[in-house]
Amino acid sequence: MINIDSYAYSNNLKTIHPGEKSLFAVITMTVCLTSPTYITPLLVLALMAGVIILKAGIPSRIFIKLMLVPLSFLLISVLTIAFSVSTNPSGFWLAHTLYGLTIGIRYPDLITAAQLFLRSLGAVSCLYFLALTTPMTEIITVLHRLKVPAIITELMVLVYRFIFVLMETAITIHRAQASRSGYVSLKVSYRSLSRLFSSLLGKVFVKSQELYNAMAARCYTGEIKVLTKKYPVSLKNYFLITGLGLPLILFNMLWRR
Repeated sequence: MINIDSYAYSNNLKTIHPGEKSLFAVITMTVCLTSPTYITPLLVLALMAGVIILKAGIPSRIFIKLMLVPLSFLLISVLTIAFSVSTNPSGFWLAHTLYGLTIGIRYPDLITAAQLFLRSLGAVSCLYFLALTTPMTEIITVLHRLKVPAIITELMVLVYRFIFVLMETAITIHRAQASRSGYVSLKVSYRSLSRLFSSLLGKVFVKSQELYNAMAARCYTGEIKVLTKKYPVSLKNYFLITGLGLPLILFNMLWRR
């Protein structure tokens, strides 16, 4: 996550208007999620990988490592869709019957699971594009211009900040435990891990109080203000966004027909 924040400030697309990058991410993600076919999510995934790696200059290993993060959650989700349990063994493509119950895969369920898996990966790649190329402060600025309620944007800032606080605190505790042989065996590792979580809760609470005190010392009045930077609006980028998004929309419409 710390690498994500650093790349957001140092990528090759950092000078582009955040509204243009947000619009591109939202359009492609919407097209991906509403796609009736598995081809469009694959095209979106390839498009985002090319923009992130080739245009933004993010190393390919970082993009691949980030894409592997949601894989475990997605696999668990799609497996629950692909596999069915029934007392009627008919209609299964692959199945095994045990004690009168048939556990297997129906072909339509498999197609649905595959489409859901690819849609999710494509949508995640769109979010990674926005996270890797646009700092959080600029995203907040875009949301303010869209008249998003301040309470939502403030919660976003605080949650985003505490992700780093949580990670930093957890890494520090884990490093201290490891230096004292806290993970030499499986039994000791479980005990150390439980102590890490219990200690983490208390330390993060203290950190949150310190953060509020720091904000209050800087004249916090109930609204978090961020510095806004002016970016030039590029018609070329809007034409490019249209040129990339319109074929995907037309492809979805033709496929539905």
